[in-house]
Amino acid sequence: MERYIIEPQGGIRIEAQKWQSITIKDIEGGQVADFFAEIAGTHNEYLSPSVTLDCNESLHIGVGTILYSNLYRPMFEILYDDVERHDLLFPACSKAMYDFFYQNGAEHPNCLDNINRALGTSRNIIQPVNFFMNTRIEQDGKIVIEKPVSKAGDKVVLKVLEDCIVGISACSVSESDTNSGRCTAIEISIDRIGDI
Repeated sequence: MERYIIEPQGGIRIEAQKWQSITIKDIEGGQVADFFAEIAGTHNEYLSPSVTLDCNESLHIGVGTILYSNLYRPMFEILYDDVERHDLLFPACSKAMYDFFYQNGAEHPNCLDNINRALGTSRNIIQPVNFFMNTRIEQDGKIVIEKPVSKAGDKVVLKVLEDCIVGISACSVSESDTNSGRCTAIEISIDRIGDI
């Protein structure tokens, strides 16, 4: 087993192989993990929440859900999920986002930079799977971000279906309910499927 701690507002790179598992644990509870991945060997095929939504015909993900690439290739399967409340809609936070909402983007840590650094890319926007992020869509279409329902130690376990490079960020937003008003750490474990 390999275990990593993503410090508050930080990010990491992980090389994951087919048939391994990735466990994402909310250590203290109420913390979002921005999860993004590329197929190994290319920057052009990558995890796509919008394709995942399309293939599953649902905004909700949980045990049994397949997460797809932008080319409609299965990349991950959710094997275990304590929470089953996650977000497929919001882009990774960025300097531009912090400037727009809070006028503090210049020096603010952000998930876009964390994931770009992890993957060696310079994307202008990244659409991750936001594990533990609690969003609600009202009847008029308004999207409301509420505090995550994840408790200390809650986790999600993914089966890796293709060799990939993963960039994960412990979400940096402390200005709203996104991370319950404070930023904490995320734990990542990599195992062989038979060891989880």
